[in-house]
Amino acid sequence: MNVKIEASWREVLQDEFKKPYFKGITEHLKTEKEQGKTIYPPGSLIFNAFEQTPFDKVKVVLLGQDPYHGPGQAMGLSFSVQNGVPAPPSLVNIFKEIHDDTGAPIPRSGNLTKWAQQGVLLLNASLTVRAREPMSHSKIGWHHFTDTVIQKVSELKEGVVFLLWGKFAQEKTALINTKKHYILKAAHPSPLAAHNGFFGCQHFSKTNEYFVKHGKDPIDWAI
Repeated sequence: MNVKIEASWREVLQDEFKKPYFKGITEHLKTEKEQGKTIYPPGSLIFNAFEQTPFDKVKVVLLGQDPYHGPGQAMGLSFSVQNGVPAPPSLVNIFKEIHDDTGAPIPRSGNLTKWAQQGVLLLNASLTVRAREPMSHSKIGWHHFTDTVIQKVSELKEGVVFLLWGKFAQEKTALINTKKHYILKAAHPSPLAAHNGFFGCQHFSKTNEYFVKHGKDPIDWAI
């Protein structure tokens, strides 16, 4: 199966593309398109997180759950939206915490490509979704694929910071070698949960403190 994904990730994940579950994903998406369903993000952006953050560049994994399901929002990067699209509530809260934590100004754009290009893998557990139907592709096989991504990062790399926000993301701790990597946990930044421990978590400064301590360049969180 010829999957268009960045070369270093293709090498790491090549076995996955041969497995029955992955064929099932592609057939499911093809069927829904033939039925006239709208799927986000556009096909060219489904693997955008991998394109923007090659495997050898990964320093941080920021795990989201589901792509945005509104028109023009999803761009294949967790929590990120296209230029010109208003930042959704969770992203607004992320920017508030960055400002309070690091002093970085709250940006006008919700496009997080700048983070991705510095080594922040903005990974959603599901890589697609039907328009206006949240979690609609959460059981078509994507979780097998993205769990493998997390496991490969844990297995083949060292000193990666995993930002796990909310119960769903924190359950992925079981996939990570905690002796090799740095895990930071907090409540989800959604308005329903942010006041339960996301605000004040200081994950952005803590990430950079870890990198400086280990001789790596910090992330510039300003957009």
